[in-house]
Amino acid sequence: MGDQKQGPLNGASNGTSIPPPKHGRRSGRGSRCGCCCLLKFLCTVIFTVAMLIGLFILIVWLIFRPINRVKLHVTDVVLTQFNHTDNILRFNLAANISIRNPNKKIGIHYDRIEAKAFYVDQRFGYQALTPFYQGHKNTSVLNLVFKGQQPLTLQGEDLTQFNQEKTSGLYSIALELSMRIRFKLGKVKTVRFRPKMECDDLKIPLKQISCCWE
Repeated sequence: MGDQKQGPLNGASNGTSIPPPKHGRRSGRGSRCGCCCLLKFLCTVIFTVAMLIGLFILIVWLIFRPINRVKLHVTDVVLTQFNHTDNILRFNLAANISIRNPNKKIGIHYDRIEAKAFYVDQRFGYQALTPFYQGHKNTSVLNLVFKGQQPLTLQGEDLTQFNQEKTSGLYSIALELSMRIRFKLGKVKTVRFRPKMECDDLKIPLKQISCCWE
């Protein structure tokens, strides 16, 4: 009987061995990154909520505490021209308005101020004023100038009123201030408010300007 040869063991062929399979390792880098992102997001949410709560408390405090109201007064008014012909109003009106901030710790940012002049509920004058900041316990003076001509239709009672006031030389003119303001307390500023202030009971005399020639 001939000898039978056995084949190579352990999968070896021609003297070369097959390495055992490798088992992959799971990395913890992804989980650590997720935890950091979640923590950062939570901190951002908490900070934002805290800021909103603080701003809300400040606004409520400004609204409900006994703040001294800002006081406006028309100090000087000069009307040198107010003629109405062919549905055109020609006018020259100047006025000074004082604004008093009586508060001790609150400043006011006047981000936008629009001045308007009305006659018989029709606007004939407009002026945009320069924004400014008013500190606490401070008085500022606004210089208004309305000069030019504007289409203005007067009929019926409005025309009758104009003719009567032309005879008396005393005209009923209303002034209006439309503003966008922010209150400032320390380094904190509120959202913008849009107050509107009206002076609709002005009786302004027409001042005649005389010229002297030498």
